[in-house]
Amino acid sequence: MPTLFRHEGFRFFFYSNEGDPREPAHVHVMGHGGEAKFWLRPEVSLARSAGLDAQRLRRLADVVAARRDELERAWDEYFT
Repeated sequence: MPTLFRHEGFRFFFYSNEGDPREPAHVHVMGHGGEAKFWLRPEVSLARSAGLDAQRLRRLADVVAARRDELERAWDEYFT
């Protein structure tokens, strides 16, 4: 599970095995007793979550959106 970065107690990462066939680019976020998965395209959107309130999910989505280019580069470098 490559960790891409940490932000305010959350770990942003993806799994080494992202399905067969591989799912589109996304990032997992875990911390503060919860977790979420965000799709990166066509726009940042929440795929699923558990244990995180709506306000925190919005803030995490903002972080993902602000760093989307970085996350996509990391995805491409890792999986290609």
